[in-house]
Amino acid sequence: MNKFKEFEEIIGYKFNNQTLLKTALTHSSYANENRGKHLAFNERLEFLGDSVLSLIVSNYLFENYTKMPEGGLTKARATIVCERSLWECALNIELGKFLILGKGEEMTGGRTRMSILADAYEALIAAIYLDGGISVVREWLLGQLYDTILLAAKGKTFTDHKTALQERLQAGGAAHIHYEVVGETGPDHKKTFQVHVHADGKLLGIGEGNSKKNAEQEAARDALFKMGEASGKKA
Repeated sequence: MNKFKEFEEIIGYKFNNQTLLKTALTHSSYANENRGKHLAFNERLEFLGDSVLSLIVSNYLFENYTKMPEGGLTKARATIVCERSLWECALNIELGKFLILGKGEEMTGGRTRMSILADAYEALIAAIYLDGGISVVREWLLGQLYDTILLAAKGKTFTDHKTALQERLQAGGAAHIHYEVVGETGPDHKKTFQVHVHADGKLLGIGEGNSKKNAEQEAARDALFKMGEASGKKA
């Protein structure tokens, strides 16, 4: 399967203009290593995507949290559009796998670097906006950010249950933690993943989510809950 088509299936959006998608996924390091080809890369799209993201999130908060004062709106928006939040979104759609990177960035871990993934995610927002219009990108983006928005509106930030579980287990000695995808349901563009987390061969928790990353977080949260260290409900 063409890698762009594979990515479109993951994100649930099919581009009319494939050039926009390719540009959004192309890092400047690749263009710099191929200067003779005069390749477009994603920094201009990133600039536009930042503004589109801010507008959509600001408008959603303004319309749906009518009693929240200006200070609260500003704080919630900052939490939603921060680099960490966008990085998590990028991980959820496996964006790093599809980036077009220069050899140097590839060798130094560019596919998982927070700044590169967050910037590429903003570029993707701009690409969808230019390709499909504001209504299309608004629906897509709010679906991506729904859980983050709910947390931010409650004054909460993202809780990394996987890190918390690792720290909890390693405090009691070395532990080999393993996350296993045990099932997938639903169509390709709207899958639900089931994940088990094991430590030293023992099943600790079970989780599910709309991405492998989210399902792993839920499995870790379930494990922490059973240890008495996390809420039984999604954060």
